[in-house]
Amino acid sequence: MKRIGGMRRKTRSKFRKNIGEKGFLPITRFLQSFEIGQRVVLKAFSSYQKGMYHPRFHGKVGIISGKQGKCYFVEIKDGNTKKNILVNPVHLKIKND
Repeated sequence: MKRIGGMRRKTRSKFRKNIGEKGFLPITRFLQSFEIGQRVVLKAFSSYQKGMYHPRFHGKVGIISGKQGKCYFVEIKDGNTKKNILVNPVHLKIKND
């Protein structure tokens, strides 16, 4: 049986950009670095698909647990289980407490 839709299925409003963010790729988002143990928010930069997480984790807060190449391992809680996902720094923002 053929699968209908992919990972970006039903994400039209979830991954929508604000008016001021449209049409450019900020270099500072690519070059940002994080410390292990730092809290971050998963906020997808929709025009850059590499290293993007699954849409079900959008808006979640996690902790940086490691690094692999340019990407970071983010430990999040999904229900009762802890999961490690590999995310490009473009899709991460520092959590302001």
